[in-house]
Amino acid sequence: MKDLELNSIQDLKNEGKSFYWASFFLPKESKIKAGILYSICRYFDNVADSDSEDRSKYLKETIQNVSHDKKNVVNIFLQKNNISNYIFIDLIKGLITDQSQVKIKNKKELITYSYHVAGTVGLMMSKIIGVKNKKAQPCAIDLGIAMQLTNIARDVYEDAKMQRVYLPSEWIPDIDLTILNGTNKINLKQEKKISEAIHKLIDLSEIFYLNGFSGLRYVPFKTRLAIFIAANIYRGIGIKIKKNGNKYLTERVFLNIYEKILITIKSIFIFIFLPIMNYQYSNLRDPLPNENL
Repeated sequence: MKDLELNSIQDLKNEGKSFYWASFFLPKESKIKAGILYSICRYFDNVADSDSEDRSKYLKETIQNVSHDKKNVVNIFLQKNNISNYIFIDLIKGLITDQSQVKIKNKKELITYSYHVAGTVGLMMSKIIGVKNKKAQPCAIDLGIAMQLTNIARDVYEDAKMQRVYLPSEWIPDIDLTILNGTNKINLKQEKKISEAIHKLIDLSEIFYLNGFSGLRYVPFKTRLAIFIAANIYRGIGIKIKKNGNKYLTERVFLNIYEKILITIKSIFIFIFLPIMNYQYSNLRDPLPNENL
């Protein structure tokens, strides 16, 4: 962890382009803190994904270091921002599961995994931007889950190249890793089945996004628009994937500058009417052990 640099802006600019775009709508202090949190999460994500080597040992040592070393840079940052170590540890546990071949079986496993690697980030981010009401915590988790579901929908091919299949196997029966990663040639029937599963994933993410939006009322007004824009840009990726129809895309879908501008303008317009839109939270998942920390 000696090479971890708490860079408040650069990592966000280089690798978190959607968040960086939305960060221009954050107050300076929140932007700096959000950038540092992103640096921490990106560092460990890169450790987990850097090569074919199993990094479980290092990640487990990280849990011990963050838990017991008060001089640990991550521990210091978490405590300064009133973030429980247990939430960060849940994130690391999710990254540990990625160190062996991943094959998600069903929707429940998918949501649990998405909580660990992204719902935790939503929860930590809510602390960073000054959310105080505990009613916001499930919403923050669900917004993180929504974004992770979008990531999974976008990266099916790339993940399969790393021996990871996050699409629930019950959604894609008879589709194995060799088909998803391009080792074996795909036929039209298989391509349609994979595409339908990806679209199902995007539809699931939409419900989680709405849960996330139901918590915006608890977010301080000065940071609320930035969160709304970031979420809508991520949503835009899923919408763009669905527009490609029944195709299994092996190239990552991204939004160009014009699409981001359009989504931002639409988000600002909708934001004006948020108080009368009355988003309601729906129970989509089981309660989590660290949800109310």
